[in-house]
Amino acid sequence: MPRSSTTTSAAERTPARPTPRSALLGWLAVASVTAGLFAIVTVEILPIGLLPEIGHSFRVTDGTAGLTMTMPGFLAALSAPLVTTATARVDRRVMLCAFMALLAVANFLAAVAPAYWLVLVSRVLVGVTIGGFWSIGAGLAGRLVPRESVGRATAVIFAAVPLGSVLGVPVGTFVGDAAGWRTAFVALGVLSVAVWLVMLVVIPPLPPEEALRGSVLRDASRGAGTRWALLVTVLVVLAHFGAYTYVTPFLRQVTDVGPGTVTVVLLVYGAAGIAGNFMGGAVVVRRPRAAFAGAAGLIAVATLLLPVLGTRPGGAVLLLVVWGVAYGAVPVCSQTWFAAAVPHAPEAASVLFTASFQATISLGALAGGVVVDGASLSAVMALGGLTAVLAVAAVGLRGRRPG
Repeated sequence: MPRSSTTTSAAERTPARPTPRSALLGWLAVASVTAGLFAIVTVEILPIGLLPEIGHSFRVTDGTAGLTMTMPGFLAALSAPLVTTATARVDRRVMLCAFMALLAVANFLAAVAPAYWLVLVSRVLVGVTIGGFWSIGAGLAGRLVPRESVGRATAVIFAAVPLGSVLGVPVGTFVGDAAGWRTAFVALGVLSVAVWLVMLVVIPPLPPEEALRGSVLRDASRGAGTRWALLVTVLVVLAHFGAYTYVTPFLRQVTDVGPGTVTVVLLVYGAAGIAGNFMGGAVVVRRPRAAFAGAAGLIAVATLLLPVLGTRPGGAVLLLVVWGVAYGAVPVCSQTWFAAAVPHAPEAASVLFTASFQATISLGALAGGVVVDGASLSAVMALGGLTAVLAVAAVGLRGRRPG
């Protein structure tokens, strides 16, 4: 999750190469990459909607079940730079298909796992897929369609992120509630196989063009601008996922609503996230600091007030709409700061963004689980809000230019 704007700038700067294939086949290839990312995003965050069922099935606490969110992020953070630098001579089509096949295996393993540790093994495979597929597939638009269509193709590819939140997770949660959480993973395994087959047919051979060297990543990570981008991103994402990972148990136990209502609320949240993504993209170009501070501030407001106003469905929905709009703007704001900090190496900026984002998703889910098990669901919301306040303060300490 890496992260709707993770590599947009990198993709736009990649020169489109003419292709003898028809425009239709080019767009089918773009659609297959989009479908792959949709499946990946959905699989990564699906446990948020199924956390109580997974925990009950293996008789583990909500905090322990939250490890299903922790594992993929850590592995994605490691695999993003490693895959980018280690597969310099491997055809990108081969790598994309390999990662999609790995995602299918991970889903089917989770669906049949007789023990919780096997579910965690499946989530390790998901993490490797996230880092690898994102680092390769996100910048391919320029190699699949003509130059004049690269912008639109890039937008189509990154539409997978909000669609995964708006459609994938609520539908997966609905399937899990109706037929069991294992069925939801079976369905995603079937989807992954279908996408893999389509990729084999419509994606052309894609020999690697330019490898990202480890030295470039090291140099990029040492800049002052990069460190500020990293600090603010870590704080905001930590605040968000530390609390949002446990939003379903909160709605069930504190707001006291049923599974069907939770699905609807998650759908509303996802729709708000799409709006926030576009709003953040429009503001961050002109006022990057204000956009990032505003997003962090709204997350702070929503999470701090949720234990107070979220005890009733109306208050919970209203605050989750605010939360969704705020978090929807975070990826584009963060990516813009990283890109401004490393303008000479857009791919390095993308990898640093993806790795930091994914690692913090895991850290947030893990920290939230500790608070949930040691205190309460309301406490984890309040702690997320206080962390978001620190993010606002960090933005305020930085100069007006993010780079």
